Amino acid sequence: MGQDLSGKVAIVTGGASGIGRASVELFAREGAKVVIADINDEQGESLAREIGNAAFYQRVDVSCTRQMQSLVDNAVARFGRLDIMFNNAGISGAQHPRFLDDDLADFDRVIGINLFGVMSGSRIAGRIMSKQGSGVIINNSSIAGLLPGQALMTYRATKAAVIMFSKSLAIDLAEYGIRVNCLAPGHIRTSLTAFSMPGMTAEQIERVKQAISPAFDSNQPLKRHGKPDDVAQAVLFLVSDRAAQITGIVLPIDGGITAGDPVNHLREIMQARAQALADIQV
Repeated sequence: MGQDLSGKVAIVTGGASGIGRASVELFAREGAKVVIADINDEQGESLAREIGNAAFYQRVDVSCTRQMQSLVDNAVARFGRLDIMFNNAGISGAQHPRFLDDDLADFDRVIGINLFGVMSGSRIAGRIMSKQGSGVIINNSSIAGLLPGQALMTYRATKAAVIMFSKSLAIDLAEYGIRVNCLAPGHIRTSLTAFSMPGMTAEQIERVKQAISPAFDSNQPLKRHGKPDDVAQAVLFLVSDRAAQITGIVLPIDGGITAGDPVNHLREIMQARAQALADIQV
């Protein structure tokens, strides 16, 4: 265990589960004081109790500016400053097989959480950090914001917007000594990527995960399944002083998906060709 974040104060939205929880736990182990923001009171309060005096939980709807302002104000009042803002909270939205089937009924909600929440959190935190002359903002996007694809169009649009916003914000806030970077996680195993439905049992969710694993693996060169801690480790580096010269980047954490589709089918073709030639010779 290191102390890369000793003396630092961090806020993590969506901090009660998944990537957010892994980041909260890692930040705390690295010496930071952490504010856990979420709407899952039970998990958020439990995590804060596990960490102890170096953390507290606050229920926050990131799409509400008033609640986000209260979150930052309470963090500064409790811990004296704000060094890290990880705008991690996000939702996937309703699932439709085709865009023409999408009634866009959840458009405002998805935009409010995935995009407005990131912008609002960045602005409020940035105002505190600008007075300090330092700070780091990390915004969580997705490979869905980098690569085109079918379904979840509103989600894809918000994640693409977060990428452009983050790059622009990095330029805008550089004069204050504030660094801004963006993550683009791939198929990280969280509840958001389980494609589960409300009311499903843990066993049913696991069966769905197993069923979609081959599809997830098909376009990922590195077949290792990503975990929340993989993203948390990348966040730790970007918010630490080791990354003091890094701002305005978009970091895919995706097992190579954005590098391009693997060409395993070519190997299969060559094997079939070799077998066909062998059969001819026989």
